[in-house]
Amino acid sequence: MLNKTILQFARTWALPLLAVLFLASCQKMGPVPPPWKNQAKKKTIWEVASSDGRFSLLKAAVARTGLVPALNDKKANLTVFAPTDDAFRAAGFRTVSDIAKAPVDVLKAILLYHVVGDEVFAAEIPQASNTPVPSLNGQPLYVTRTSAGNVFINGVKVIIADIDCSNGVIHVVDRVLIPAPGNIVALAAGNSNLSFLVAAVIRAGASGTDVAAILSSDGPFTVFAPTNQAFAAAGLTSVEVINNADPAFLLNVLAYHVIAGARVFSSDLVDGADVPTFQGSTLEISLGSGARVKGNANATASNITITDLLATNGVVHVIDQVLLP
Repeated sequence: MLNKTILQFARTWALPLLAVLFLASCQKMGPVPPPWKNQAKKKTIWEVASSDGRFSLLKAAVARTGLVPALNDKKANLTVFAPTDDAFRAAGFRTVSDIAKAPVDVLKAILLYHVVGDEVFAAEIPQASNTPVPSLNGQPLYVTRTSAGNVFINGVKVIIADIDCSNGVIHVVDRVLIPAPGNIVALAAGNSNLSFLVAAVIRAGASGTDVAAILSSDGPFTVFAPTNQAFAAAGLTSVEVINNADPAFLLNVLAYHVIAGARVFSSDLVDGADVPTFQGSTLEISLGSGARVKGNANATASNITITDLLATNGVVHVIDQVLLP
């Protein structure tokens, strides 16, 4: 009889009371995280990158330049745009041996250009085009976030965003970001495949308009730069021929390859757009299997063979035809 009385009391009062006390305790403590949340421990940026097979060349470059402590610093707060191995190979660093042969100061400048001294997740990037953000290299990165949420750095798409680390965040990119070697003229002068373009810029100055000085000024400018082969196909077959060409003709043609007042990265190009040039006429952009640009007097569009070469005063896209207004 006593046992039945105790059982009845438990059912009527004790068990509900315990349930109320338990719920109140849970509410006070807050939600209880699942067990795996307690066990998981975030890794540093270095620990994540060095343990991921996609970043073996990045790992080698960081080690060679002595930047491991910086990326492994648990007190740091960084954003790293991490190029994959395929990105390094496309930039000419095909093996760890290539990394080992690269000048340390050059390699370090490139790596620091991939790092921002603050933690920035993709959703925190303003929805805008080409917002300048200082890198640890000292040069700005130009960051875009579209209305669809896609993020681009200097025209290069972030292919994986928001790898959360204990000391910052990693965004994966499929191209190595190269800091500007100088202004547009200096960039072209440092590229042997653009030597005819440099000669044409210098010769055009004889018209009375100093094209080299303009393209060395603050800008910004976007230049579609024909290769030496493109100039040869247009009848300007050598530097000697260019040096004897009509400066006014060269001025008109060169001005047609320049967009003034904007850095137009490949991510900014719009299919079917008519783009006004420094010369006054427009160029037609087409996108498909690759980006192309067509001059009014060209029978066919030129392929943009290399995109997004950054200069301190703009951006250069290499093309395989001379554009004719």
